[in-house]
Amino acid sequence: MKRLLVLSDPPAAPGYLPRLRYLCDYLVQKGHDVTLVTERYQDLAFEHAYPIVTIPMYSDNTLAWALKTAWTLLTNWHNRAFAKRTLKQLGDKTFDIVLCTAFSDFPLGAAKILADHYHIPLICDIRDLDEQVDNSRYQYRHQNWWAMPFRHLYRAIHIYRRNQVLRAADNITTVSPWHTEFIKQFNPRVQTMYNGYDAQQFYPEDIRTKQFIIRYIGSLYEWQQPALEQVRQAIQELQLPITLEIHTPQNNPVPHTQLGEAIRQSSIMLVLTSPQTHGMMTTKFYEALGCEKPVLCVPSDEGCLADTIRLTNAGIATGDIESIKTFILEKYHEWQEYGFTRQQTKYRADFSRETQCKQIEALI
Repeated sequence: MKRLLVLSDPPAAPGYLPRLRYLCDYLVQKGHDVTLVTERYQDLAFEHAYPIVTIPMYSDNTLAWALKTAWTLLTNWHNRAFAKRTLKQLGDKTFDIVLCTAFSDFPLGAAKILADHYHIPLICDIRDLDEQVDNSRYQYRHQNWWAMPFRHLYRAIHIYRRNQVLRAADNITTVSPWHTEFIKQFNPRVQTMYNGYDAQQFYPEDIRTKQFIIRYIGSLYEWQQPALEQVRQAIQELQLPITLEIHTPQNNPVPHTQLGEAIRQSSIMLVLTSPQTHGMMTTKFYEALGCEKPVLCVPSDEGCLADTIRLTNAGIATGDIESIKTFILEKYHEWQEYGFTRQQTKYRADFSRETQCKQIEALI
């Protein structure tokens, strides 16, 4: 049994960081003592069998937020203050390992400070990298005129601080082979741990539907819009009664407790990507894989995602309009015959979250 101090950015709605939650639940089930510390952001609307400590860092005051953000750029205040407040909250409790899951340099910097304080190993789980999308278009999407001049500086500072922690980490896990190869330039002790799916929520079930539904669930970024227009064009050219549903956190969101059912009731699950992205393997791909629903990935990322779709026979990754139409038509005829669609996948169990969690437990 290990005593684990787990640090994370806020597990916010709609997904509440399923990678983090499943990992913590799994480790507790295996007998480990888990304490999760995260920044206070919103009420935690999910059940958990381990203590969660939430640390307030920012207020709703715009001026205070701006000053703290500027001070963070100059002095790394966010990480330093978070580590200090965490130590105060935890008191005299001791730990064996610090595990930090993050998409940027926060709370990686705080995790390094705490690992040094306790003189214990640091494991970093990197869910995203700034470099995975060109031209700062992923992490820093501020379009306000006043923010644009600072975007590249902001990005550069956070990358530098992130890399400092990665060089010092005892072990690193990350979400794709591309991310693994990229991080090796800083630290060779890194391995791929795919996002995966929760088999208790995402499982196959043949549900007959009255409509043929192509469904997209997730955030929608500006660089995904051309792919979405391609799909709309293909549907228009087919001239069939096909319903295209777009569910984003801002528009018609699907509650996280209903995601499995929404995927099982879909005819095709849509994944939107770009060859200009690197190693981005959306969780919705794995969840569709878990439900054995056909995946239409537009266009091909010409990388890790397309390779995994081919490996698992999960569907198709293409930017060719005729190939898109052929795939939709094939699944439409299947739906006409049976009232549902089902994709005969391979190696599905290899991508369950339980399989991935065993990797972390081996490191621990």
